[in-house]
Amino acid sequence: MAIKSHNKVSLEFSSSTMSDLVFLLLIFFMLTSTLVSPNAIKLLLPSSTSKTMARQTATVYINEQNQYFVNETPSTIENLQMSIAGVLAGQSEATIVLRSDRTVPIQYVVNVIDAVNQLNESMKTKYKVILATKPVDKQQITSVP
Repeated sequence: MAIKSHNKVSLEFSSSTMSDLVFLLLIFFMLTSTLVSPNAIKLLLPSSTSKTMARQTATVYINEQNQYFVNETPSTIENLQMSIAGVLAGQSEATIVLRSDRTVPIQYVVNVIDAVNQLNESMKTKYKVILATKPVDKQQITSVP
């Protein structure tokens, strides 16, 4: 009497665990990418004691050479309004974070605010501009006479 084995080796591949793994990796990278605030353009931000947190949808950078960047894409003052409109296409309300180097003259900051205001008027949108600052140290706080 021969004893036969009831265990057969299956040559099929189960892809259900692979899809679970891919799904978990996708969630991990989506969460970590939203937590990382890319700061590829190096700026020395002005200091401030106030904290304002808003959901940013676009970022405008002005570096120490007075060059404009919309979401890290170079732009000029002439096409700044169109660059911002391209990034915020389809949104009626948005927040634009303005990151300006502390050595930049105030006129360059006003140029960005004017471009956003003109965009609001022409397209009937409600875009807001927030000036980004870095937290001030407690030792730097001095009273102004």
